[in-house]
Amino acid sequence: MRPTRTTRQTGRLALVAACAVLAALGGPAAGAHADTGGDGDQAMPFTPEEAEVQAALVAAEDDRLNQVRAITAIAPLQGGTAWKQPYRLDTGSGYTLVLTERSNAYTVSDLLELAPQTFVRQSDGSYLLTENIYLNPGAKLKLSTPGGLTLRMASSAAGFVSIVSFGGELTLQGTPQAPLEITSWDPDKDTADTDVRDGRAYIRAIGGQFRMDHTHISTLGFWSGRTGGLSLTGTDRPNTGAIDGPDALPEESETGGEPGEGAEEAEPPRNGDVTALPTGPLETPDTRFTVPDLSYVSVAIADSEIDGNAFGLFISSAAGVDISDTVVRDSLQDGVLLHRFVRSAVVERTVSENNGGDGFILSRATQQVQVTGCTARDNAGNGYTVSGRPLASGPSASGQPVDSYGSNSVSSSVAEGNGRYGIEVLGGFDVGVQNNRVEGGDMGIVARQDADTVSITGNRVTGQERQGISVRDGVLAATVTGNIVDGAATGIYIRDSEAEVRGNTIQDATSHGVSLVGDVPGSVVTFNVIAGVGPSALDTTRSDGGITVKENQTFAWYDTSSFWTKVKHYASPMTLLWVSILLLILFMAMMGVKHHGVRRGQPPRVRHPYDDKRPLPTPPPTEVPTGAQRGRHRVPVMAE
Repeated sequence: MRPTRTTRQTGRLALVAACAVLAALGGPAAGAHADTGGDGDQAMPFTPEEAEVQAALVAAEDDRLNQVRAITAIAPLQGGTAWKQPYRLDTGSGYTLVLTERSNAYTVSDLLELAPQTFVRQSDGSYLLTENIYLNPGAKLKLSTPGGLTLRMASSAAGFVSIVSFGGELTLQGTPQAPLEITSWDPDKDTADTDVRDGRAYIRAIGGQFRMDHTHISTLGFWSGRTGGLSLTGTDRPNTGAIDGPDALPEESETGGEPGEGAEEAEPPRNGDVTALPTGPLETPDTRFTVPDLSYVSVAIADSEIDGNAFGLFISSAAGVDISDTVVRDSLQDGVLLHRFVRSAVVERTVSENNGGDGFILSRATQQVQVTGCTARDNAGNGYTVSGRPLASGPSASGQPVDSYGSNSVSSSVAEGNGRYGIEVLGGFDVGVQNNRVEGGDMGIVARQDADTVSITGNRVTGQERQGISVRDGVLAATVTGNIVDGAATGIYIRDSEAEVRGNTIQDATSHGVSLVGDVPGSVVTFNVIAGVGPSALDTTRSDGGITVKENQTFAWYDTSSFWTKVKHYASPMTLLWVSILLLILFMAMMGVKHHGVRRGQPPRVRHPYDDKRPLPTPPPTEVPTGAQRGRHRVPVMAE
């Protein structure tokens, strides 16, 4: 049933009142690569015209939700019971069924009764939804049937529908034997909608609670994170909506009478813009001095599959996130994206594979997130991206804080066959990368961009094209211990950072075992076992800053460097100094030999420097004859 004249006029009044204070619900569209900041922003393969159309569709969705929210905030102020029951809004581009707060959750049976023409059971047992559903704060919707439910959300070139919960409770529940199936559906083509260029159906929870068990979601979403398929976001707007002061009250009564009809005695005194009101609670809050409360969404997802979405799973402004035993695959962009202000989250035993961007992203402003026992496989970007960089580096238009974020970890997980890095840490503090298995990719584990206190321990890294473990670009207090690096060109690479490299095993390296480059003050390389073939096991000639290198075992390294490379390696300033002194001594000795050359044809000799100080030689004894011996008696004569 279409809205009545009263509903239309009330809605227009509410919109006029709310336009001055309502802002767009979502942030900027997440849409570029982790290398630009770890926010899941990807370059998308669309023409400028196609990109413009999709961006306009996202803006139109924001406007529609703002309109719906404004009306749902104003409607209860009319009084009566009509607005406490579910009602429908005509938003121009289609209908929106508004589910209001009640104690029991709305079910499939309720939807069949409330929307008999737009929620229709098909001949194959599935249900086709052809209007938007909006949950008011406190409303509950549970999509589940004992024998299994297949929900097809209309999505075609003519338009698409959405299910949006604003501060409500949305539950998608199947069973192991009969999982819940939700997909976009093109009624004209009788198949899922795989074309995102004209928009696509999506599910979104803004604040409130979201729970999903044994559910398969496929081919939803387009362009932005908040319309990306399955989007779970908080909001920094007031939960009760925003209205603009005393004049926002509707002028019509519930029955549609003219303004002021039957209420002449209750009309308050008024003079111009000044109206007398009684004391006590305000019927209409004055929002000029109201500070909005943060409204986070809480998330619990288990034993589910998500495939073919624009963004597999997009979460922002959430607290208490629990994701387990779930598979996210074939997303056009990233798989699991924790965008901003996600805290106290646990992601475990979850697989993210074959996505167009990164497998898992912990974006800036996420903290206290634990990723455990997960697998990132065959993604076009990184397997895991962990960013703790600040939202701003100084004064900014949005006034964002300049502090870093941290206390995130990736542990006991697998990254294999990803197009870029296995695990990348971008800034932040107190980050743990522990006991993971990383196979293939350009690099295995990378920490960079001023990260502080990064622990890279107990990982097995194999088959990288360049570096197995790389710590570079201003990282402080990094610990690289107990790792096994096999088959990388350079096992461990430290550049312009401070790191302790201790107790690692490096095998089959083809360039360097451990390489230190640039300013690496206080770095320590000790007790490592290094084997391979290349120019050097320990490459430290390009570093400065007072490093400590000792007790490393390099006997299994075959040095392939050239003669001049070895000369350069050993030609340190101190070595050159001592060599120069030795050459000077030899030169002076030879000059002395030349000065005392050959005399009278005798062989040259080296004259003793104190030859003129020697004592005179003692002459032989002389015999003095006596009378008896007639000159034959020998008398020794001592020379003076």
